[in-house]
Amino acid sequence: MRTRHPRLRSGARGSQAAAGSRGRPPRGARARRNGRADLGGRRDRHSRRAESRFLSPSGAALLAARRGAAVSRSRPWLQGLSARAAALSEALAGWRRAIHRQPEIGLRTPRTQALVIGELERLGADRLRAGSRATWVAADIPGRLGTSGQTVALRADMDALPVCERAEVEFRSAVEGTMHACGHDAHTAMLLGAAHLLASARDSFAGTVRLLFEAGEEGCGGARVMIEEGALEGVQAAFALHVDPGRPPGTVASRPGTFLAGFDDFEVTFEGSGGHASTPHATRDPIPAIGPFVDGLSHVAAREADPDDRVVLSVTMVRAGEARNVIAPRAWCAGTIRFLSRAGAELARDRLERVAAGVAAARGVTATVEFEPGYPPTVNDSRVVERLASVAADLGLRYETMPSPYMGAEDFSYLLERCRGAMAFLGCRMEGTGPLHSDRLLVDERALPLGAALYAAMALDLLAAQD
Repeated sequence: MRTRHPRLRSGARGSQAAAGSRGRPPRGARARRNGRADLGGRRDRHSRRAESRFLSPSGAALLAARRGAAVSRSRPWLQGLSARAAALSEALAGWRRAIHRQPEIGLRTPRTQALVIGELERLGADRLRAGSRATWVAADIPGRLGTSGQTVALRADMDALPVCERAEVEFRSAVEGTMHACGHDAHTAMLLGAAHLLASARDSFAGTVRLLFEAGEEGCGGARVMIEEGALEGVQAAFALHVDPGRPPGTVASRPGTFLAGFDDFEVTFEGSGGHASTPHATRDPIPAIGPFVDGLSHVAAREADPDDRVVLSVTMVRAGEARNVIAPRAWCAGTIRFLSRAGAELARDRLERVAAGVAAARGVTATVEFEPGYPPTVNDSRVVERLASVAADLGLRYETMPSPYMGAEDFSYLLERCRGAMAFLGCRMEGTGPLHSDRLLVDERALPLGAALYAAMALDLLAAQD
């Protein structure tokens, strides 16, 4: 899914949310630019460094214990959470590898669904249920600390991609032409880990955590199926993670507002009249229209779209002809429009139709354009992102604020249209990995317990925030 990574600002430097939650001020130069002096905060940070450098081992241990106690008082459910998640490392890797070996595409994922249901039954999850046609799994983990009436959903996706795996791993895909090239195997494993952590902590929270395992995220709109079949009923907030091979383990990246783009699909058919390859002058060849059409779309993104409301138009499929000595009567191409707002989507659609019509007229052929709606942009709630930055820091993770949205798309956006919540990237970089959706994607499994702990911690924090 991801091919490039925008330059990032660290949460402590670039995010007021992260800075506020940790009490770490911006650097002095940034503070001066923002018109505020924060020298007291700088002295405090430097004094903490000095304490760590010059204290005896026993003194340093006492200081660490005091800091842990402070976190414990503000978020008591975090006490020991990371250690309990680390203890699940072997199980997390086992679940992930089992799913990776048997990838399933689209809305039907029966083998993955059976694995998930089996684990949820073993840990005693409540209201365990499955969607129609093996499309999703949901279960509840209610807390025993009073009755808040609040429900927070955690979501992971289960489906794979039509990619032939070339990564040299011992658990590589056993299904020809199918691979977990977007890390959904890791997402499912991490949410199963979070389920175990939450089930063992029922006595420490009030409210309910809803676990959602979705099939068909990759273009099939599995989230809509879950919602239509009632999986989101009673949910007030939602959270999801997506692994990122461009960032190291221990890194979390997100942003308030628009986090991911939306997308629409398009198809364009150029039609002329075919004939023999030896007499192109006697035909109206549609194939030469494809190149100028693709070039014209790049001009739209570069010169006509507002840089603050970006659009990306990509042609990803081209088909024409069935024989070498025949000029085809028609040429077809397809691709996607990525956008950050509905206005951007409408501009891209309008310009695409104009470019297709202009190219067709110049080449003496006709053009037919068809659009199919995809997913809306994924928009994070700023309050949830603020809590995410704080929780990640308390877990010892590095939080980074993305300066701009990533132009990939996700159907978690449908959940965020119905309740507040957020999505974040979790670093999983491993030497030799390819990007998301590549045939050489690798996932550093050290990220799995970190993701499981973050899933569980966010659910408990959001429940506490709604008390």
